[in-house]
Order: sequence, then structure tokens, then C-alpha cells
Amino acid sequence: MIGITIGDPAGVGPEITLRAVADMDASERARTRIFGCVKTLSAAQEILGMNLKLGSDISITDIPVQDAPLIFGKEDARGGDAAFRNMQAAVHSALAGEINCIVTAPLNKASLNAAGHHYDGHTGMLAYLTNTPKAWMILASERLKVIHNSTHVSLKDAISRATPTSILETIRIGDKHLKRLGYEDPRIAVAGINPHCGEGGLFGNEDQINILPAVEAGQKEGINVCGPIPADTVFHRAYNGAFDLVVAQYHDQGHIPVKLVAFDTAVNVSLGLPIDRTSVDHGTAFDIAGKGIADHSNMIEAISYARKLRTGLNR
Repeated sequence: MIGITIGDPAGVGPEITLRAVADMDASERARTRIFGCVKTLSAAQEILGMNLKLGSDISITDIPVQDAPLIFGKEDARGGDAAFRNMQAAVHSALAGEINCIVTAPLNKASLNAAGHHYDGHTGMLAYLTNTPKAWMILASERLKVIHNSTHVSLKDAISRATPTSILETIRIGDKHLKRLGYEDPRIAVAGINPHCGEGGLFGNEDQINILPAVEAGQKEGINVCGPIPADTVFHRAYNGAFDLVVAQYHDQGHIPVKLVAFDTAVNVSLGLPIDRTSVDHGTAFDIAGKGIADHSNMIEAISYARKLRTGLNR
């Protein structure tokens, strides 16, 4: 059983959720529950020209929103609060064992913070709601998978967080995740921080001082990991099959290559939590919200990945 949160009700979340559900067969729908405002979903259905019987054709946990439906495509604190409450309800259900994985539609960070929920996004919110010290983000596509040592922090802070202890834990988390998906001996590459990994100290020594010890410690634990490898080549090598996973040191280092090669198909997965969560890898798209033209292919991929987490079948 998976639960889908519709994210910010003023974004494209309601539309892509409904379109994904409409593409499911009866058995898949029976193993799916939506967490979101029924009035908002009904408005989205009218825009899409669909006639699913909400609560009958598909199970719904109604999370009411004041004055719903909100204006599509507009930042609103009520939408940010709704996104938080959608997630809160889904996490409660997951911790209770009622659903096995949460699939999230996008939220808007400005609306979320305007509502008084000060998180860097879904990952930070999930860590808080599950009382987890740290969660990791992996962007997964068919030919390139990247796990991040840090995400929504400044570049300066990201470099300071690239410690041997943190990087080793990221390597372990990534190795464990791929093994769960069916990889017997995941090949992991760790990206360097500096150009050419510092070129022997000419461009910085963080790669030798912080990354290399983590890689060597991982190897001693039996993990098939290597690095540091210059970031300007490691993603190309992984994309062409040399590695199953790349450890990126900061947000843009990992996001840019994945979004370049798999913008519409990459899935955002949270690791290190007591529950499973996958997500689309795009935003609320306020510019097209409410127009009935949002592409739901990324939601389909997120749902498919959620199902794989329950079976361990990746290849």
C-alpha cells in the first residue's frame, strides 16, 4: 500500500496525482491512498475532465483546506500549511503500518515557510516528523543514481560538512539502499570537491584530507567504493555504466548531471528514515498549475520506484 500526498494544493500536485491514479489498473488503485483536500481534487478533476469517484474508485484521506479550492498557481500560506498537514497525516499512517511508502507531489518552500513550517523541503520535514537526526537524498534514474552528502545548505556549509565521518555514513547508506534494490555488490564512486580533486594540493587539500579516509574506511568494511574522482568525469563514467551510484558532495554537484540526463524521469528518494518515501523531482510549476497540461510521467516513475522498494526488484 502506498500513500500519495498532493503537496501544495495550488500547484500541479493534484493534477499529476489524479492523472497517475487514472493510469492505474484496479489492483494498483486498491493499493493506493491519496492524502489531500477532496475539494481541491474535485476542482482539479473538473479541469482535467475526469470523473473518478473520489473515495470510491480511489481511497482518500481528506485533509481540508480553508476556502478550498485555492487559486491555482499562486503562493499562499494556506497551501503551505496544507502541504505540511498532508505529509503529517501520511507519516502517521506510515508509522502505523497502514501504508508502506509515501510518494510526494511537490510543495512550495515559500508557502511552507509563510505558514510557519520552517523546513528546507520534504526531506527536512520528514526527518522532523519521524524524529530522525539526518536523512539523505538520492536522485535515481535508469542510468545515473546520485546520493548527496549534503543538500539544501550553502556551498560554504556543504564543504564544511564533507567530513570523513559524514561521507562514510553516506557511502554506507547508499550501499545499503542499492543492495535492497537487488544490486549484489554496488559499485560506488565518490565525487571530489575541488577541481581535479585538488591536483595534488594545488587547488585545495579537502579531497585528500576528508574524502580519501572515508573511501578507505568503506573499503575496509567490504564496500565496493572508490574515489575521490574528479566531478567533471565521474558522472559521465557512471552514466556509461562504470558505477551504480555516485556520492555527490553538495546539492548542485549531484542535481545538475541527473537533471541534464533524466529531467522528466528521475525520482527523489529519502534514505535513513524509518519509513520509505519517493517523490517527483520537480517543483510546483505555478506557471502551469490549474491549466490541465502538467506532465505526470515523473509521478508515474516515483510510484514505480515506490513499488520496487517493496519488492527489491531493480534490474
